[in-house]
Amino acid sequence: MEGEDQLMQKLQDLQKQLGKKQMFEEAVSSIRSLLHQFYLSASPSLRKSFFTVISRVATVLKTRYTSPGFWNAGLGLFLEAEQLVSESSEKQHLQTCVARAREQLNEIDNPPEESAQNRRNQGYLFEGHLTVDQEPPQPQWLVQSNLMTAVAASLSQAETSDGPNNLPQELMDRIQELIPNVSDDSNNLPQEMIDRLVAMFPEGDATPRAPPASKEVVAKLPIITITHEILAKLGPDAECAICKENLLVDDNMQEMPCKHTFHPPCLKPWLDEHNSCPICRHELRTDDHEYESRKEREKEAEEERKGAANAVRGGEYMYV
Repeated sequence: MEGEDQLMQKLQDLQKQLGKKQMFEEAVSSIRSLLHQFYLSASPSLRKSFFTVISRVATVLKTRYTSPGFWNAGLGLFLEAEQLVSESSEKQHLQTCVARAREQLNEIDNPPEESAQNRRNQGYLFEGHLTVDQEPPQPQWLVQSNLMTAVAASLSQAETSDGPNNLPQELMDRIQELIPNVSDDSNNLPQEMIDRLVAMFPEGDATPRAPPASKEVVAKLPIITITHEILAKLGPDAECAICKENLLVDDNMQEMPCKHTFHPPCLKPWLDEHNSCPICRHELRTDDHEYESRKEREKEAEEERKGAANAVRGGEYMYV
């Protein structure tokens, strides 16, 4: 038992090292070595600790690192663990990790061929001087976010935009830049996108979207570390609502004023575009003075309406 306690402590220490870029590969190698030596003779609780740490490796790779060396190290660990585990759910999860790692490495080893036209369109630091590489492709969630922002801006200015079937040609050109498979016929837009457009502008409402949260406010959001006690209260299925990864002990989470928590790397892109909690829409302060002033005026008007609604006979008012 004492030996297993030491191994569990060693695994916890290695898990903490995964978040440090300069220590990641060495930590994964050590985890793999311990797995090879001790897994088959380990107790169920120690086997669970091994699986938890390996799952953490997969999460860190998915959310932080793109280096081929890191993904190769992770792939070797996932393959060995897949051969050792016996529970079907764990084996299935590891097979998913293996597939994801191979897909990532295949994308790195076999990038799409670059056409001569694309090479001619590369940017320049100075005209006729030093060329720079093209930016890496944007992740799908960012493409969708940028697309919806472009749609919102165009629809709010278009006089004839009564719905997704009347999109102006300029907007369709923008959509085709981001999603080449969309034809000139706006009826071919994915239904999910049409639903989101309708939700953004119900009955022709062209109210501009809220500005992003204040950078100062975001910087001051507290960081909490998930402990065994916190995880027990949240339950075994607790997850980050943005990336959908299950929470693990020692995860760092950023806490909103509404007490909802998210991985900091997940929450930042959201708050760069929005000023509210992804779950409950609790709003944070923004740096847009006009927007904040409008909110204050609306709040005062609402208080006045409540006062008027509570008017009693004799010209007296009762506020609640």
